[in-house]
Amino acid sequence: MKKSCLKIVQINSCTFGSTGKIMRQIADNATACGYDVYCCYPKSRENLKIEVRNSIIIGGRISRNLHLLLSEFTGFNGCFSVLATASFLRKLKKIEPDIIHLHNLHNCYINLPMLFNYIKKHNIPVVWTLHDCWSFTGQCPYFTLEKCDKWETGCFGCPQYRRYPSSRVDRTKTMYRYKRSWFTGVQNMTLVTPSEWLADLVHQSFLKEYETRVINNGIDLCAFNPIKSDFREKNGISKGQFILLGVSFGWGVRKGLDVFIELSKRLDRSRFKIVLVGTDDEVDKTLPDTVLSIHRTNNQKELAQIYSAADLFVNPTREEVLGMVNIEALACGTPVLTFRTGGSPESLNETCGSVVDCDDIDAMEQEIYRIASAKPFYAEDCLIRAKDFDMNKRFDEYIQLYKEIL
Repeated sequence: MKKSCLKIVQINSCTFGSTGKIMRQIADNATACGYDVYCCYPKSRENLKIEVRNSIIIGGRISRNLHLLLSEFTGFNGCFSVLATASFLRKLKKIEPDIIHLHNLHNCYINLPMLFNYIKKHNIPVVWTLHDCWSFTGQCPYFTLEKCDKWETGCFGCPQYRRYPSSRVDRTKTMYRYKRSWFTGVQNMTLVTPSEWLADLVHQSFLKEYETRVINNGIDLCAFNPIKSDFREKNGISKGQFILLGVSFGWGVRKGLDVFIELSKRLDRSRFKIVLVGTDDEVDKTLPDTVLSIHRTNNQKELAQIYSAADLFVNPTREEVLGMVNIEALACGTPVLTFRTGGSPESLNETCGSVVDCDDIDAMEQEIYRIASAKPFYAEDCLIRAKDFDMNKRFDEYIQLYKEIL
């Protein structure tokens, strides 16, 4: 008997944040195209705050907390939640999905060998959007900052096994072997990466057997666009000062907080004003008084007003898959200066921004002075570039991929 409509099951660790938003937006676009879409994720307070249509909860808080605890003490991430996963797979069997679309599988909420054994046994086509490098390492989602290349042949002696996903023992050698066994051998799986940089890493990893597509993350151009405001006046910034803006929601060395601190010492304070968004009380303790610290914005419109008020968006990130904040700034008509690391430079072209070598603070300082004096970039060109990342176009690429697979 022919099914009435095609069914897509998405699985992700969360409903919020960038990956949760991407999952929800893909679901909305696919539903509008006539697909029956289910969004599956673990039970947590944060996940349940956002209403998701056709949602399936994987496990409960007890099984999730137990999985997190066992993973921390044993180093085996994704090896528990047996009962929760068995219950979820029974629901999956009733749905009979035409495609399973995977997102983030880390953070201890599903039994990975059980999930992939099910996929292989039933030969279900899979799309897997890789939002970081976790899928082909023994544990870590990023390794650029550590300058580690062990993932190319087999992880061991991990320098950051105590970081996310945290563990008290180094099981990276075993987990690398497990993941290579679990994740390879799927008959019909297409990998999607947000950047060419990540796609290139996949081609060097044990996942190289799969076709890899690059589909950039998209943004809502209705939410991010040039908006006039009294931001300067409200914060005592004179018209003559050149605003350098940084935005992150997890400031630290990885996002270049130390670079902004160093720039605040070097730049002419009367000429430049550094504004950082996404800070907190702990970050404030490290910042000089000359830096304007904004802990959070109330909504996207307020954030867009700050982007629009800035003269240059500075992104000294050291680990980045694509750099959505770059694109948000461009959509508000603000040019970008970033480090040459990860996929961050891919959001720019010669008309809307500049790139300097990672950790070259001297070059970044010189480029700031050059841009402030020569003003080589125009808001119109930034807006043109931002249109390449219109979320509607990007999510249409996922719909086209679904059609090709089916």
